Amino acid sequence: MSPKKIEKLFQALDQSLPDPKSELDYRNHFELLIAVILSAQATDVSVNKVTPALFAAAPTPLAMIKLGEEGIREKIKSIGLYNAKAKNISRACQLIVQDYKSEIPASRKELERLPGVGTKTAGVLLNIAFNQPTIPVDTHVFRVSNRTGLVKTKTPQQTEQPLLNVVPDWVKQKAHHLLILHGRYTCKARKPLCHDCAIDDLCEYTDKVFNSP
Repeated sequence: MSPKKIEKLFQALDQSLPDPKSELDYRNHFELLIAVILSAQATDVSVNKVTPALFAAAPTPLAMIKLGEEGIREKIKSIGLYNAKAKNISRACQLIVQDYKSEIPASRKELERLPGVGTKTAGVLLNIAFNQPTIPVDTHVFRVSNRTGLVKTKTPQQTEQPLLNVVPDWVKQKAHHLLILHGRYTCKARKPLCHDCAIDDLCEYTDKVFNSP
């Protein structure tokens, strides 16, 4: 896809989604970190159902440590992988208290030291909490980026750097949310809503579906 076409594509996405942001509920960097850890292989909706009670019981890293792995598990047991997530959250909070004075670190290297935080999770934190121009790649971002022709990659892990190479500077910081929300609500995996797409004239996807439901 040419740079001129990419520019038009993001202009159109930006107009269709004027205030793109995470759909996770959080009030500070700590709550965002915990919510993102919980969101692995779970929907934002399911995470938002458990975090109010969890954050009420443990609003800080120290309080989360005191709640304990069993207490955390009890609060999040309705979402997938809750055993592993409870363990990771407890261990991550111990590191945050011990090594970072209860503050969420602002570098990728430090974030990825925390249990439960991988490349994608760290990228989300850097993007949302620290306003860095990262483009964390989940299944939605991977699908939209390849369907439209922005990139041609085989895995999500291979996708962020090629995106950063082609996405215009003015939209890099919010490209993650533009792509993920477009994939979540319009460019769906099984039945893309091509008839209601802001970028259908720019998209290079060859199997477009224009019949409205």
